Amino acid sequence: MNSGNTAPSLSLVVILSLGTFIIFFQGFMVAPILPELSSLFQVSVRHVSFIEPAYLLSYGISTLIYAPLSDNYGRFPVILFSITGFILLTACTGFSNSVDQMIIFRLLTGLIAGGVAPTTIGWISDQFPYQTRGHALGIFFGFMAGGTALGSSAGALLTAVVGWRMLFWMVALTGFVILGILLVKQHYFSQETSEHKADVRKMLRSFRDILAVPRGWRTYLFVLFNSMFHSGVFAWTGYFFFKNYQLSEKGVGFALLGYGIPGLFLGPSLGKLADKYGRNRIIPIGITVSACSAIMLGMDYPLPAACVLVASLSLGFDLTHPLFAAIVTTFSNQKGVAIGLFAFVMFSGYGLGSLVFSLIADWGLNKSFITFGVVAALGALLSVFAFKNEQ
Repeated sequence: MNSGNTAPSLSLVVILSLGTFIIFFQGFMVAPILPELSSLFQVSVRHVSFIEPAYLLSYGISTLIYAPLSDNYGRFPVILFSITGFILLTACTGFSNSVDQMIIFRLLTGLIAGGVAPTTIGWISDQFPYQTRGHALGIFFGFMAGGTALGSSAGALLTAVVGWRMLFWMVALTGFVILGILLVKQHYFSQETSEHKADVRKMLRSFRDILAVPRGWRTYLFVLFNSMFHSGVFAWTGYFFFKNYQLSEKGVGFALLGYGIPGLFLGPSLGKLADKYGRNRIIPIGITVSACSAIMLGMDYPLPAACVLVASLSLGFDLTHPLFAAIVTTFSNQKGVAIGLFAFVMFSGYGLGSLVFSLIADWGLNKSFITFGVVAALGALLSVFAFKNEQ
């Protein structure tokens, strides 16, 4: 663990977080262009919407493998492998001739790209003590939220200008540039492997030990719950603005631009806030903010207010997920195992959340948003008791 000056390490956090940024950019840029893809391929919006859970569920499954591998073979090689595969498969997705082909390419992309985010979290936990880890994780999750936000907004804005195929190729090119930056800076990253080697039996025992402790299973349960909520709501906000406010693709892009702004600009500060005042206080506040945002979105407020609610929904994410990640890194000496389980639960939640929302969307978007919000409000109440002993 780095015990010296943390300023250089924070700059490296930014560099590594670029990989997560572009992966989340690609992951969520499809959601706002669902109406166009539906029209282009002459299938229902509901059929096209399964592109999202295919990517997110496969991503979640793969994270369970990559993080423990990074304990054995080093963080940086795993990150390079995943980003390289992500670039190639993203470029291939641009050649899809049907929704089913796109679903297959997205599924494969999720399987390969799953090594970046959890391995970066592992590297951060190697470098920063728990008392200051919130700051570094705030930067990381800020880039994650920023990628989600810009992917959603730019997905709509750029598609209107260059088309959806070129959008995928541009993302692949950007990923190639990020890969180049990582290769240039690779000598700054430790190539040492963890002293805690992972194998399948030890990994399964570690999972069992972590989940056998109430603090462990409670935390992972809230990670799943929070991920399902945010993915379910956000995956449909683009179509929500398209249908309820009759916005064009560009209009949808601008409406979603506020998502990620809190994390991108306030992520480090929010992390410091948790380090100072305690995760037991900040987590319930974050879930409450998210719940209120979803409920109010479902009430058809004027367009400017709805855009603000998108930003507050993002703020709720930034007040919860980085804090969950910090807690998880304390569960086991094999950080890769604990973080791999965290990433698996988180991205499985993303996939399940978008899938559940797709299944209940026939109720009506407004009613579905309110339903998700009410459930989240109940979760906020439970979180007060679940995390009362966290610091």
